[in-house]
Amino acid sequence: MQKKQSVLQPLLAYAGNRKWLIYLAMGITALGQFLALAPFVCIWLILRDVITVAPNYSEATNLTLYGWLAVGFSIAAIFVYCTGLMCSHLVAFRVASNMRKAMMQHIMTLPIGFLDSLGSGKVRKWVQQSTESTENYLAHQTPDKAGTYATIVGLAGMMFGFDWRMGLLCLATAFLALMVIASFMTGESMKQQMNEYCQALDNMSNEAVEYVRGTPVIKTFGQSVFSFKRFKESIDKYQTWVIAYTMELRIPMTFYTLLVNASFALLIAFTLIVAKGGTVDGRFLLNLLYYIIITPSLAIVLNRIMFFGENELIATGALDKVNRILAIDPLKEPDKAVIPDENEIELHDVRFRYPEAERFAVDGISMTIPPKKKIAFVGPSGGGKTTTASLIARFFDVTEGAITLGGVDIRNIPKRELMNRISFVFQDSRLLKTSILENVRLGKPTASREQVMEALHNAQCDDIIAKLPDGIDTVIGTKGTYLSGGEQQRVSIARVLLKNTPIVILDEATAFADPDNEARVQEAFSRMAQSGKTLIMVAHRLSSITGADCIYVLDNGRVSESGDHQTLVKKGGQYAAMWKQYNESIKWNIK
Repeated sequence: MQKKQSVLQPLLAYAGNRKWLIYLAMGITALGQFLALAPFVCIWLILRDVITVAPNYSEATNLTLYGWLAVGFSIAAIFVYCTGLMCSHLVAFRVASNMRKAMMQHIMTLPIGFLDSLGSGKVRKWVQQSTESTENYLAHQTPDKAGTYATIVGLAGMMFGFDWRMGLLCLATAFLALMVIASFMTGESMKQQMNEYCQALDNMSNEAVEYVRGTPVIKTFGQSVFSFKRFKESIDKYQTWVIAYTMELRIPMTFYTLLVNASFALLIAFTLIVAKGGTVDGRFLLNLLYYIIITPSLAIVLNRIMFFGENELIATGALDKVNRILAIDPLKEPDKAVIPDENEIELHDVRFRYPEAERFAVDGISMTIPPKKKIAFVGPSGGGKTTTASLIARFFDVTEGAITLGGVDIRNIPKRELMNRISFVFQDSRLLKTSILENVRLGKPTASREQVMEALHNAQCDDIIAKLPDGIDTVIGTKGTYLSGGEQQRVSIARVLLKNTPIVILDEATAFADPDNEARVQEAFSRMAQSGKTLIMVAHRLSSITGADCIYVLDNGRVSESGDHQTLVKKGGQYAAMWKQYNESIKWNIK
């Protein structure tokens, strides 16, 4: 049978040259717990002297000495414990730092589309909270675990060192309480429950992030009730799980609490039995008082042990999430890089299926996109438009087939070179909390101020700059300075214009723009086309793509028809039906 590996060893792989400090911390903490037990011996000595000389208490001359010894041991225990924590924190911080660096460095190599498949809220939580969980496990729980084991050894010796009968009674209840913990609060069942708990939290966090991000769209289309459904379902599932789990542990926790506190009742019962036999003396009374004082320490130790299993499962789950991200295959760099001479795009029987999906999102698409042409992808939702555009930009690698740029498979083109050929304007563009100048310069960090101003002008952003208090030096998100969705889109287009790539992919770039912003964005697109760029547009608003050189209608991951606007309308097929519905929709009005 293979021995189960502790979560500690995989974590220490991130500790670098500080790995040894965790073992030092464990040893120091164990020593501190032995020192923390020493005052109990001093208490026994004080009780012994008091009971021995009673009622002549003035003859107890060593009480002050024992008292100061107890204080000294307590101070020493605190000092040693804090020293152990300093060592463990040095390890924990190094592990958390290296783990986050490893995750972020790996994420930088992953396909851009992986965020969509996992959910940005979930990825953010995994990066932040997973490392926080492992940090807490190393900084506190690991040394505390060593200290608890040391306490158990020390208490066991003290329990049998004065009156083995009383010690056995106290340890018997502790042993039974441990059995309850082992039966109901550890093992594979508990591991499965903790996984379900973490999954419920992840889903709730992810849905919350997506709900908040989608608030502008929700308000635009008045879908607050329907959009809240998934978020509410995630909360309801979490609530159902928590209630069921609480009810399941109600009886075990009742027995555990009863057993932890049963030692007092057993000690009293034992005392009554002994007293009935007339064998109670000063020594017996001394030991009874001592065990009454020391027994609560057993409850503290048991409570720590109860949570050790849960804390280790949390750390294991956090490490599993880290490993899950690190296990995602990065976009492979070619063994032999090839730089294409031209920018013609060809899709050769391309198929793509998302991870864990049952059907292909793109199912056998072949097409040729000549340079300096304006191409449009249209079709019903879920037809494969955005996925096809994302495959061209290599946000994912195709499952089958190939995509070539200038006759070269894009998988054989270095990623940096490919990104220098293709720009992408997302449906929901975001600006960083920095100046307009620096936001646009992301497209070309070496660009001059004049080049940025020219890009903003060509992107129809002059009216935006004119109303900002500090012009292009205005920092977005400060002093109440914000841009609308359409204005952010135009600044994003300026970034693309500054980058000046020969191919630009526009994914629903005017989906949520008001009429004025849409007109300005369309003018920016026209300037792109006039500059000789290849434009690939994913659109629902058919009016925005009537001038395209070729329109591809995608449905169920396949090209159902293609041609220019006039040809497709005359054909009377799917596009013609969509065009008719679009024209009817724009005539709607409220009377």
